[in-house]
Amino acid sequence: MSRDSSLTVPGQERVIVCGVVLPDFPIETGGPLSELRALVGASNGVVIGDGVIQKRDRPVPATFMGSGKVLEIKEQVELHEPSAVVVDNDLAPAQVRNLEEILCCRVIDRSELILDIFSRRAQTRQARLQVELAQLEYLAPRLRRMWTHLERNEGAIGTRGPGETQLETDKRLLRLKVRDLKRELVVIEGRKRREVASRVTGFTVGLVGYTNAGKSTLLNKLTGAQEFVADMPFATLDTRTRRWILPDGRLVLLSDTVGFLQRLPHHLVASFHATLEETLAADLLVHVVDASHPDAPQQMEAVVDVLSALPHHVPAQVLVLNKIDAVEDPIRLHLLSEGFDGEVIFLSAKTGDGLERLCELAARQLDTRSDFLILRLPASDGKSLAYLRGHGAVMEEDWLGETEEYQLRVRLDAAATATLARHGDPKLRVSRDEGESFEELVPKEPGPEWA
Repeated sequence: MSRDSSLTVPGQERVIVCGVVLPDFPIETGGPLSELRALVGASNGVVIGDGVIQKRDRPVPATFMGSGKVLEIKEQVELHEPSAVVVDNDLAPAQVRNLEEILCCRVIDRSELILDIFSRRAQTRQARLQVELAQLEYLAPRLRRMWTHLERNEGAIGTRGPGETQLETDKRLLRLKVRDLKRELVVIEGRKRREVASRVTGFTVGLVGYTNAGKSTLLNKLTGAQEFVADMPFATLDTRTRRWILPDGRLVLLSDTVGFLQRLPHHLVASFHATLEETLAADLLVHVVDASHPDAPQQMEAVVDVLSALPHHVPAQVLVLNKIDAVEDPIRLHLLSEGFDGEVIFLSAKTGDGLERLCELAARQLDTRSDFLILRLPASDGKSLAYLRGHGAVMEEDWLGETEEYQLRVRLDAAATATLARHGDPKLRVSRDEGESFEELVPKEPGPEWA
């Protein structure tokens, strides 16, 4: 009998969603479980039923939600026969165990769902290690739940020992694995820091924001990259840095990283701290907001909270209100920008409307770090000429036939000037006083290798 050689594609898991709304939870315009439904979709699941929600001042210690709501969920489980119940809260190991015993169904809390999405999206070695570390730290206090079939039962004959022995063995192996992951991440993070430090000749712009705010679309539009874009949470996990050429020809390095979320698991933030800090080290930090989202104010607050919890925190200097093509009331844009101290830019990364303002802002920021120079270089020094056109803002370029030199009026930052002085033609000369006198270009600081 012949067999079908086609690959087996796992089907979508059918899940029931539920949760407890506590007093300090932000209000979701689309409903208390709207964000959870989007997270389930990003994890290749499909929500069945209307969901069960309860408002409480404090959670119930045993099951997190009240006994009446638990029975209501049990009725939904018996009716729909889902593969899992997803709870929009972080549950203690004992609470998960108690709920599973009552519901006779697998129970997944918010942190476990987010970790599952991260494990699906991770592409680079660093991201995969960061996700695995967060998963192991989440799993550590839940090991006992995995060995209940071997645990001791009132000292009955034949039931002593195996459960406790296996549990202790797994705990030891998990601790060793966590230690090894942390060591490997230290090596990778050190290499990434050196890589970032080597970009001293480039003005860097970092994009931060809530998940699905349009950061990757903006990066693709500005740099011409073809990064993955999808209308789902956490489409991007790995930090991507691409070359952004401004209209005046100058080079900017633009970085995009993982998006944030309300009630993001703390162990996940801890695992990704090096990735996030790489973006925070940018010369210009841009907070991208989905201005069309009904919960935009709460999302902005969530981003600020996550950034504030990171060491060496620097607030964003620019607020970009994205997706203005989907905003019906312009007054909403001004309400969102109210109280922000830095620059505010309205744009649509999808249509390109307003992108020129962001380019102008980056150019102005780069001007504050640059000196106005008049340079003369031999016609044979094509490498320096190409470098100037790529790393400086060339305002004028003249050919001096009598001396066979190029004369350029250019804005150039200190690091690029140092690189040019170190690697350019020795005959290259500079004037800082409108061409009255030219002198040898001497760097004020050591420059990096020629780039």
